[in-house]
Amino acid sequence: MKVIGLAGWSGAGKTTLLTRAIPQLQKQGLRVSVIKHAHHAFDVDVPGKDSWKHREAGAAEVLVSSSQRWALMHELRGEPELGLHELLTHLSPVDLVIVEGYKTQGHPKLEVHRAVVGKPLLYPNDPNIVAIASDTRPPNLALPFADLNDVEAIADLVDELARPYP
Repeated sequence: MKVIGLAGWSGAGKTTLLTRAIPQLQKQGLRVSVIKHAHHAFDVDVPGKDSWKHREAGAAEVLVSSSQRWALMHELRGEPELGLHELLTHLSPVDLVIVEGYKTQGHPKLEVHRAVVGKPLLYPNDPNIVAIASDTRPPNLALPFADLNDVEAIADLVDELARPYP
């Protein structure tokens, strides 16, 4: 599977861009999955429901299934957080995995930058940034660039610059 990440400051529009790029990548015939890193505790379960009760009782994993979807919840219970490589092994094979977060991992990244956020580019301080999507083109930019509103160009960059992750 090829992997590429989205990097950028909070408020730059990474999630918005991702939700616009996925349908475009699908039009190009690609099967796409996403890994999103959360910096805080989160829960995909509903307190009081059976699956929540099973986890609270100490189950290491709870798999919930229906005719529409299935979800596997794995409790770390003090174990260290998994790295990107380990998480990729849990995904079903697809053509492309887009990662939002895991900014210190060594995968190629498209920087999403919006001038109104008032923050500097992460590039060139992050050597894994391979392209920039922004509402303003940085002067003297040596990387591939796409305007934030050009979803087709961004999808092309994502597909072209994604790489197999070790």
